[in-house]
Amino acid sequence: MEKSRTLKVAAACTALAFAFVVIAFTTPYWLETDGKLPNPKFIRLGLWEACFHNFEDIRHLYDTRFNSCWWIFEEEYYIIQDFLLPEFFVATQFFFTLCFTLLLVGGFLTLICTFGSRRNDKYQLILWANGGTLTLSATFGIIAVIIFGARGDGRDWMPNWEHNDVGWSYALAVVGTVFLYIGGILFLIEGRRTRKREQKSLMADQKTHTTI
Repeated sequence: MEKSRTLKVAAACTALAFAFVVIAFTTPYWLETDGKLPNPKFIRLGLWEACFHNFEDIRHLYDTRFNSCWWIFEEEYYIIQDFLLPEFFVATQFFFTLCFTLLLVGGFLTLICTFGSRRNDKYQLILWANGGTLTLSATFGIIAVIIFGARGDGRDWMPNWEHNDVGWSYALAVVGTVFLYIGGILFLIEGRRTRKREQKSLMADQKTHTTI
């Protein structure tokens, strides 16, 4: 049976959201220097990677200088964990990880909705479940980007804060979250339409049996 236009648009939005969120989740460009400083101490940052150049945390009595890019939980960064992982950034990581995890589930359900048969008894349930999963994923994603957008480039975190801007990874996270909301809502709409069609079909069958 031919899939509805709503379902096709919902699947397309989910596919776009999946691409954007995965890229945002894995790339280190949530925050980056604007390039105006000749030798910036802070280079760029992602959810799981931080890059510095000759950076030294003056709040610690260590002679260690940090260079290059490392996993944010790398042993080399252990002595500055309290600096690297303030509460707002940990919250950003937490909520966007929830967003990413639920999106993986939603992506699987989207494949079932897209390529599965509408005559399946569980089809309507899968539509509702997918719509709810994607909408919840988007909710977690928007919480993450709001938190980071409000605090990420603040003067009380990375050095040379006035030369730090949110990067394209963050932008993709925002766009991906928007597509998630659209996809989730459209799947819920499709679930509602499917329920109405099934109710009409059931009423028609009942009238046919009554007439007979």
